[in-house]
Amino acid sequence: MTAEEQAQAVDFAYLEGFVGGDAGIVLEVLALFCQQAESWQAALTPENPDWRAVAHTIKGAARGVGARALGDVCERAEFGSPDELPAVRAALAEAMSEIAAYRVANG
Repeated sequence: MTAEEQAQAVDFAYLEGFVGGDAGIVLEVLALFCQQAESWQAALTPENPDWRAVAHTIKGAARGVGARALGDVCERAEFGSPDELPAVRAALAEAMSEIAAYRVANG
């Protein structure tokens, strides 16, 4: 992985390659991810007894779109303590910011 890829919250080239470069599918997948992210943000609280399941769900979805750092922090939270949740929320927000910019530039 290059230094540039490490600095990005989302590796869009990964998703583009996964779907064979079909820009329509990339944008559709990212739109679905964004739609789900709204409910994930609200559920990432220690008061939610299912926060570990939410972290697990985000982990898989994040890795599927190329958001490796988000997937990694979700994995730590899934097997860690609620103290990990602020890092998950921050990584999700960063990924969402990059996805929003990508969608504007490519939509």
